[in-house]
Amino acid sequence: MGYYESVILGIIQGLTEFLPVSSSGHLVIFQELLGVRQPGITFEVMVHFGTVLSVFWVFGPDVIRILLRFAREKKERHFAWLLVLGTMPTGVIGYLCKDFFTALFQSALLVGFMLAVTGCILYTLHRISPGQKGETGITYSDAILVGLAQGFAIIPGISRSGATITAALWRGLDRETAVRYSFLLSIPAILGATMVELWEMRVAGGSVPDGSVLAGTLAAFIAGVAAIKVFVHFLKTGRFQYFAYYTWFAGAVTVVMHLLG
Repeated sequence: MGYYESVILGIIQGLTEFLPVSSSGHLVIFQELLGVRQPGITFEVMVHFGTVLSVFWVFGPDVIRILLRFAREKKERHFAWLLVLGTMPTGVIGYLCKDFFTALFQSALLVGFMLAVTGCILYTLHRISPGQKGETGITYSDAILVGLAQGFAIIPGISRSGATITAALWRGLDRETAVRYSFLLSIPAILGATMVELWEMRVAGGSVPDGSVLAGTLAAFIAGVAAIKVFVHFLKTGRFQYFAYYTWFAGAVTVVMHLLG
């Protein structure tokens, strides 16, 4: 993969990570369209790492607040433990099913069908009325359910943000808290996946990510910051059905193109 393809895919990753249209699914589709393929999922993990840096950039004050007040404020300890608890299902699912999910990244046809599933999730999101739970109102069962939704979203074509925010709203969280919890929950999950992948590369004697992968990571970070602003706009208007229409269309096009060769 050259620099040009890597930057394009990084921009796609950054734009689609924070819009509920499945970034991993779009990476699989555009890698096939561009005729490039990285072995394994190292590239996917690194560009996801670029987008998690976007979360740090935007939600840095929340992260710093939790770290600084963890020891002395019960509210911050509660929220921090909720993030840990919500991360555990994702970690268990990712660890036990790693080879299975890696194989799924090779199938654009599967991505097409999963994009259709994402459309259904997003249409449900459009129909759900936000609840009243703020940070202090999130329960442990809420965190586990949202974490399971995040684990399910490892499948390429399933939107992580769409799945987790839908689960959070279904559990009665208000819209702002659902989005904040969803984005902050992505930090340990993506960082964990990045560390595991880099460690396995080191054990296998592989080299560190090359320049083109790092260029894609930087592009994903910049595009991710821009995408968050777009997402916030749609968050305020609540017009998530447009994303459902898009994923249904994208899924249908992907399936037809794959079947036609």
